[in-house]
Formats: sequence, structure tokens, C-alpha cells
Amino acid sequence: MKKILLAIFLITGSFNGFSQDIFGGKVTGNFQMDFQASKEDTIIGAEKVNEKALMNAFTNILYTNGDFSAGMRFEAYLNPILGFDPQYKGAGLAYRFASYKKDYLEITAGNYYEQFGNGLIFRSYEERNLGLDNAMDGLKIIARPIEGLAIKGIIGKQRYYWEDIWASDDFGLVRGLDAEISLNSLIKSIETSPFQISFGGSFVSVYEKAEDRFIIDQTTGDIFKVNTPENIASGAARMQISYKAFNLNAEYAKKGQDPNAVNGYIFHEGEAAYLSLGYAAKGLGINISAKRIDNMSSKSRRNETGNMLNVNYLPALTRQHAYSLFAMYPYATQVNGEMGIQADVIYKLKKNTFLGGNYGTDLKLNYSRAMSIDQEFVALNPALNYEGTDGYTSSFFKVGDEIYFEELNFELSKKISNTYKLSLMYSYQTFNPIAIGHPGEEFIYANIFAADLTQRLAKKSSLRYELQLLLTEQNYGELAAGNWIQGTIEYNLGGKFFAAVSDQWNYGKENGEKVHYYNFSVGYTHKTSRIQLSYGKQREGIICIGGVCRMVPASNGLFATITSSF
Repeated sequence: MKKILLAIFLITGSFNGFSQDIFGGKVTGNFQMDFQASKEDTIIGAEKVNEKALMNAFTNILYTNGDFSAGMRFEAYLNPILGFDPQYKGAGLAYRFASYKKDYLEITAGNYYEQFGNGLIFRSYEERNLGLDNAMDGLKIIARPIEGLAIKGIIGKQRYYWEDIWASDDFGLVRGLDAEISLNSLIKSIETSPFQISFGGSFVSVYEKAEDRFIIDQTTGDIFKVNTPENIASGAARMQISYKAFNLNAEYAKKGQDPNAVNGYIFHEGEAAYLSLGYAAKGLGINISAKRIDNMSSKSRRNETGNMLNVNYLPALTRQHAYSLFAMYPYATQVNGEMGIQADVIYKLKKNTFLGGNYGTDLKLNYSRAMSIDQEFVALNPALNYEGTDGYTSSFFKVGDEIYFEELNFELSKKISNTYKLSLMYSYQTFNPIAIGHPGEEFIYANIFAADLTQRLAKKSSLRYELQLLLTEQNYGELAAGNWIQGTIEYNLGGKFFAAVSDQWNYGKENGEKVHYYNFSVGYTHKTSRIQLSYGKQREGIICIGGVCRMVPASNGLFATITSSF
């Protein structure tokens, strides 16, 4: 294994900073390694790491020559850093493909990522920070027979850590078709019209061999066999319309009966709807989004419950925060039932006005709310626990009684002078722990503040000062109780070197020690390569990206990242 890692470093080092012609083509790529060493810390709940050091690493190599391209990705988890599934342990080629374009066809064999529409019935993608990779392995064809029409066809199976997905019937076969047509490109007389419209439709079928399932009535002792469907079909229709400053994006999806581990093996059909309306003009931007999700978990293995093998993607209509205390209570999409809405308003106050000042002022207002859907459970013998039945009925436009998450967020950004730039943010959040699998715990009501001041120095250098404050009377787990405060000072030297120190303090904790989560970081960038080192404590918590979440355990120690591209 040491020889393999050495070879990777030699390859990336030899290509670093340039791309090289080989056989008339070009080779490019990138490399990243994350290294972690954590020690036991009983105060913050950091457990002992037996290996002493953990590492995630990957390198991508891409070869292109005209209409032909091929690539591969080597990955190594030795062993996976904290928070990543231990099933990633190992090393090898995790991704490889070859693609060729000819006339109106584009054919890809091997691994690929793809998305139909907004992803409601199909999205294959990677989110490395979550340890999520549902890359397809099979064949993808894209045809553009006429201008304005694109047709996609996909078939294959999804990645599942290092397992051989083709060696058994445990992993379902995913097949799909998608078509999108742009009327403006198709009809030349309206090609340059300010009114732009396109339509699309998708169909996906997942085949998985069914195993016999039986239900025992605990009252009578009767045994019932569940007739599990082996082909699960989903369909979706969408449209996009834009007119000058306005745009509309809408999609509706329907999924057939799909009893699985996520929904409790019920036969209730699934559906999802997504709507986004936007307006963008000089100095003003408005976007309103809404969605409804009902029993839309779609996986290529019906007994899977984690983040892997997701066939589709269901976005969360909540703001993705960059400040850590604002992301203390992350929201996870409720695939079994959810209704949500989000509104964003961005307004720029003109410079040289009373409110705008000499440089203008940017204002951002965001509101989001996620609720349960209406559910009327079917009448049956409670001993059957709804398994093998329709489970419930639901009215499409009726909102449920339970709130999952709500946030009102306001941000002000203003250049005060040629030296200083200030950002202020406030958020009020209502958080229901049931959204991340903790039913019965008390709601969190939090007021969160942040001030971020950047000071420009000589020689393209800067100092950044950040202060965050979270106020709440509720406790979010044993190690995240009450109020928090965080301060950060960061120095940047010409975009090449930076150093930062921060401290996150749980000063509102009533019982036990009020913990300081300090962190020291330094980083250096040279051309396309970067190295960053940090040392300190990381609190236990959950990180979410796009409504998909993973648990991050507490740690105390060193973390290093090396990235390079060529």
C-alpha cells in the first residue's frame, strides 16, 4: 500500500502545474489528501483512535483527445477519517470511464454522473464532504438529433463503497430516459424572443429481485405474504419559462408502489412537486420556492437506510450557512413527507445615497419553513403495524400539524471605506430534533448573531475579525447545551499564506464543564497547490449539504489537507 501511495504522489508531482500532450491529446487532473490525528478527550466526548492517524485521499486523471475522453479516480481511505463510514476502508480505482462524441451522439461507458431535471426521480452525484457517492456504473447515451432536443438514456448500477455490485442480485438495476425540448431553439421565428420556454419529461425504472416477506398477525397468528414489486417505476414532467426579468421552474414527479425500509414497507405511492419563481433586475433579486414530498425515498436496494444507493435527490429549501453557529441546527429533508417554502430577497442600496453611503449597501432577507404533510392512517389491525398496507392517505394541498424547521435570516454587507468592509447577520431559528431522527426532544428556539469585519492591509494582505453569538434556553444534546459564542481572527498575506485562530465556547452549559473548542490554522498556496494545517477541538454534531446529512463525531488533534491540480 505504501508503494501505491508513493506512486500517486510521484504522478501528481510530475504533472503539477501543467497539462501534457500524450498521443495528440491532453492529460489533466487533481489530487487531494485529508489527514487526521485525534486523541481521546473525555470532556468533549472524543473517543480514542486506535490507528493514531487517519487518511482520505483521491486523485483524478483525465485524458482528452478531440471528441474522445477517458478518465479514472483512485481513492484511498486508510483508514477513513472520523465521520466517514468505515465501509470505505481500503484503496483502489473507484471511478473509470470512456466517452466519445460522434455526430449527434455522445456515448459514455463505465462510471458517470447524471441528473434528470431537478433530480426528483434521478440524480447520480458525489458529495465528498458527506461521504456520499452514488456514481452509476454502466452506459449513458445522449442524443441531440435536432437543435433544441436532447434525449438521455441511462442504465447501470450504483456504487456501494468497495463492493462488487455486479457479483450478486443485491443491488438493483437502474434504467432511465429523459427528454428536453426548447421551443425557441426548435422554432427559429421565436429563437430570439424574450419569452423562452422549454419542456422536459423523465422515466426511471429500478429492478431488484424480491425476497419473500411474511407478516404475522400477533392477535390471530395468521400469516400473510407480502407481494413485493420488483420493478419500481417513476415519472416526472417539468417546464422552464423565462420572460425578461422573470423565470419559472416547475416539476412534478410520481413514483409507483415501493415498499422499503425507509417507509416501513408500505405500498403508498410517492409524489413530489417543486416550484421556483424568480425575478432579477438591477439592484433587486427575488426568488420564491415551494415543494411537497410524499413517500419519495427511492433507492436501488429496498433494505438500505443510509445515504448510499439514493436514486433521486430531494432538495431542502433552507439556507446553506457558512457561519458555524448558524449551522448548529441543520435541517435534513424528510423523504417520507414534507411541505416547504423558501423566499429570498436581495436588494442593493445605491451608493452616494443617504442609506447607501459612499459605496452602497447590500441587504439580504431569507425566510424558510418546513412542515409535515397531512396524513390519515388507514384503519387496520394495529398488530400489523401498517406494513404491507397503503399506510396512509394524504391530501395534496393540506399541510400537516408538525413544524420541522423555520428560519428568518437577515444580512447586511457594506464597504465602510477603502480599508474596511463589514457584514452583519441575524437569524431566528425554530428547530425540531425529529428532523434528524430524535423524536420527543424539546424544540430549539435560537437567536443567532454574527459580525464579520475585513481590514485591508498593504501588499494585498488583510485581517478578518469574526464574532458569532447563539442564544437559546434549550439544550441540544449533552455536549451542545444553551448559549454559544465564537470569535475568529484571520490573517491573509497576498492570497498565498493565511493564519487563523478561533474559539467556540459553550458558555451557556448549566451542568459540567463549559467547553472551549479552540482551533489554530495555517495555510499556504503556490500556483495550483495548497496545504492547510489545523489543530484544535471539533464538537460533535451533524453537517448537512442540500438536505443530506452525516454525523461528525467529536475530535481533538491535527487535521491537514493537501490539494493540487495539473
